[in-house]
Amino acid sequence: MRKIILFTVLAVNILSILSGCATFRSGIKGEFEGEGGKNIGAEKVDVLFVFSHYKQVKGYDAIPKLENKHQIINDFDDLFIDAMTEFSNINRYTTFTEYASDVSEPKRRIEKDSLVATHDYVMRIKFMKEISFSRQFLGSLFSTVTVTVLPIPYKRNYSVTIDVFNHEDILLKNYTRQASLTKWVQTLLIFVYPFHTERRKAEEIYINLMHDVFQQVETEKILIKN
Repeated sequence: MRKIILFTVLAVNILSILSGCATFRSGIKGEFEGEGGKNIGAEKVDVLFVFSHYKQVKGYDAIPKLENKHQIINDFDDLFIDAMTEFSNINRYTTFTEYASDVSEPKRRIEKDSLVATHDYVMRIKFMKEISFSRQFLGSLFSTVTVTVLPIPYKRNYSVTIDVFNHEDILLKNYTRQASLTKWVQTLLIFVYPFHTERRKAEEIYINLMHDVFQQVETEKILIKN
């Protein structure tokens, strides 16, 4: 009996060590279907990008919560710079990221207001990441019970909402995009993990969401002064 127990514990530990995961992303819901067009030669404009990153564990959080600077996706600035190549007539741009702590920091609120007043356009960009608490809990429980022998999916939904305002604070256009990540955990997925990491797939979603909306903004000439 003692040998059987030792063998079982050893087998569980080995399977736990060998457990792997692979993440796959969906396409973009609401993707721009038009042909991209550049505004070469158009008058240069100054644009303020106001970012807010939210996260909600549905069934656990009562409301979406603003992420702090340490919770935002790694290397977000690099992803944003890559997407900025969609624009052709931006002279100067400034970025401002909102945090929940701004409620008690009047200097930050004054700074944002002053930036809004000194730019031709303001793009308010809201990212949302949603996770189901019940699915996460049940998935973790089932994964533990089966020692990751059976594949378990964990899903995260991502969305971005972008509102474009002119210098008079008039809403010019609203854009919304959605996508999702599905992370599978299973013992033998250790062999595909290096090619389908969660970080890489999350970066792809952020890049594609911004590229797609920015391309539509450029094509529709939203940042062209009348």
